[in-house]
Amino acid sequence: MDKTRQQELTRWLKQQSVISRRWLTLSRLLGLISGLLILGQAWILAHILQLMIMEKVPREALLLPFVLLVLVFILRAWMVWLRERVGFHAGQHIRYAIRRQVLDRLQQAGPAWIQGKPAGSWATLILEQIDDMHDYYARYLPQMTLATCIPLLIIITIFPINWVAALILLCTAPLIPLFMALVGMGAADANRRNFQALARLSGHFLDRLRGMETLRVFGRGEAETENIRRASQDFRHRTMDVLKLAFLSSGVLEFFASLSIAIVAVYFGFSYLGQLNFGHYGAGVTLFAGFLALILAPEFFLPLRDLGTFYHAKAQAVGAADSLKTFMETPLAWPERGEKELKSGQPITLTARDLVVKSPEGKPLAGPLNFTLDAGQRVVLVGQSGSGKSSLLNALAGFLAYDGSLLINGIELRDLNPDSWRRLLGWVGQNPQLPATTLRENVLLARPDASEAELQSALDRAWVSEFIDLLPQGVDTPTGEQANRLSVGQAQRVAVARALLNPCQLLLLDEPGASLDAHSERRVMQALDVASTRQTTLMVTHQLEGLEAWDAIWVMHNGQLVEQGDYATLAAAEGTFAGLLAHRQEEI
Repeated sequence: MDKTRQQELTRWLKQQSVISRRWLTLSRLLGLISGLLILGQAWILAHILQLMIMEKVPREALLLPFVLLVLVFILRAWMVWLRERVGFHAGQHIRYAIRRQVLDRLQQAGPAWIQGKPAGSWATLILEQIDDMHDYYARYLPQMTLATCIPLLIIITIFPINWVAALILLCTAPLIPLFMALVGMGAADANRRNFQALARLSGHFLDRLRGMETLRVFGRGEAETENIRRASQDFRHRTMDVLKLAFLSSGVLEFFASLSIAIVAVYFGFSYLGQLNFGHYGAGVTLFAGFLALILAPEFFLPLRDLGTFYHAKAQAVGAADSLKTFMETPLAWPERGEKELKSGQPITLTARDLVVKSPEGKPLAGPLNFTLDAGQRVVLVGQSGSGKSSLLNALAGFLAYDGSLLINGIELRDLNPDSWRRLLGWVGQNPQLPATTLRENVLLARPDASEAELQSALDRAWVSEFIDLLPQGVDTPTGEQANRLSVGQAQRVAVARALLNPCQLLLLDEPGASLDAHSERRVMQALDVASTRQTTLMVTHQLEGLEAWDAIWVMHNGQLVEQGDYATLAAAEGTFAGLLAHRQEEI
């Protein structure tokens, strides 16, 4: 990563700190108070030693200074604890806000964009990379202020007492930030590569885990296990590279801090032996001055050493911000959002004129398309894979931008409020998604207030009742992660029941019978065939059997609607649909 990119990412990270400005300011203020208490603690301790050793003051007469010293100790510890709590809250607040921005952008980008990367990569981005920015906000940013203020306060305190000690500290202090920056640049680059490797490993592992059965069937289990092992080893080596840089940074800071403190100690030692006679403004080197300087010398470097320790957090945050900023600023062709709403219960008519569906990156996916889907009409959309069928459904659902005109009852789709428009849609896809805990909750997802009678009616119409008695807890059976306690056919019937429970004006079906066994496919298509007569329906399918009763068939090829008509007319014509039928019969 070049220096310009690091500076750009650092600016972006600092811009996000505005989200929790008050908490960060409070954290800096508490740190400054803690620094003042350090000065008070050192001053009282040096004063007590001066009185006890040089002035032979009895211990009984020093009760008040000892009490003050104990109180300063307690107050400083409380300030450190409070500052940690405030810093944690600031980091947590910023992380939540950034994660909300990422999730909002993912929601706006829609499924077409999300499917472009493995789920494991998104999980790494949303969870781990944002969490790795926590210490940058909770500790590094407040420490930057303290690393300047506290050493300056110590210099101001020591300089009127002994200018040599102050000068030694002042001259050696810049060495720490210098070497910290040199090591930190390499650490940021190593962290960026580490996050990229982690994202690749997460996506690779999750994809292979989902395809475990297929890999075993084709004898690729051991080969993929070896691939995962090599990827894990690569990630381990990258992680160790990051840790090496972190330990190197700490070692450099400790070396220069110890060297500076040793020089101060040597100076005072030779001064007390009478070998050095300067730095004390002619008043002589007192025990108080020596103790004060030696007590404050470690405290002078402590904020700089802490900053060096937390500099690794900055490098980690810069590495995490690279992919986050890229994702947040990648230009997308957003579907426009209007404010108009359609009347509930009104039949839906779709009219497209020179419609061109665009990808999130702005590339044409299908079109120009011209069609009219009348209210109550049932239309089947067929065509080879990649012809643009699913892209058209995504555009109708408001997930993809488009050029041209797409009218919904005479209103442009881009002028409609997408949330109100989607409430009028019913949807069944080829991969049933059951995110809720139980079967009941998944069916009630869109209508949690539905009655038991309505729920039972939807289960009966979707043929879920055919297998529900076989489940251990009936309708309240947990579906498991990714609905793994149900077969694919059972999960699809649950998805159909969910669509049937929620009344809609436009039903969109995307390969609802794909990947199902013959019995499940027959049940699903029976339920949808009945449901399709209750509203306007558009179904995408590769199955060409049983389409005779549908009102019209649209044939897509290379993003174009090449044929429109009823089953008998298209089957008799020597066109694309007839070719698809012939190819299907050959496969059978």
